[in-house]
Amino acid sequence: MVPRETFVLASQPELARAGAERLFAVLAASLARDLPPEADIRHVGATSIPGCLTKGDLDIVVRVSAGDFAAAEATLAGRFSRNAGSIRTGEFSSFEAPDHDPPVGIQLTATGCALDMFHQFADALRADPDRLRQYNDLKRAFHGRPMDAYRAAKAAFVDETLRSDSPEASDRNQS
Repeated sequence: MVPRETFVLASQPELARAGAERLFAVLAASLARDLPPEADIRHVGATSIPGCLTKGDLDIVVRVSAGDFAAAEATLAGRFSRNAGSIRTGEFSSFEAPDHDPPVGIQLTATGCALDMFHQFADALRADPDRLRQYNDLKRAFHGRPMDAYRAAKAAFVDETLRSDSPEASDRNQS
């Protein structure tokens, strides 16, 4: 996706969610035909979380075994543009389709790698209404502000959420 300079929330998040769900169904079926059979293809962005405010894009994570990563990356690179603004490692690669409606971002991860956490963040928001409210508050606070400032605040929120949802955090909270 072409980076926006300003973070802007969709004016009708439920319509955006419905459009993203429709496109996800089409892309997931298509990707499932082209990727290894064990690939775990998930809709993980804000449009996948009921009640979450959104920019209106579609975020997908494709999780594959480390042994299938190179082949899956080649398949995705043949169908989508690489996200030039993202890191690329032997366990993580990011793609985009800004021309789709809505625009699409795809994160490819090797299962269990350090960046295999997109689904965990989405699951944490679905499971905790207070955490979702905090995330929506963060999004409202950055509406109309610079995208890089929003991304930095979001990254800190994601890190804090994943740390507080980790088994180690649960063990500390029960002590």
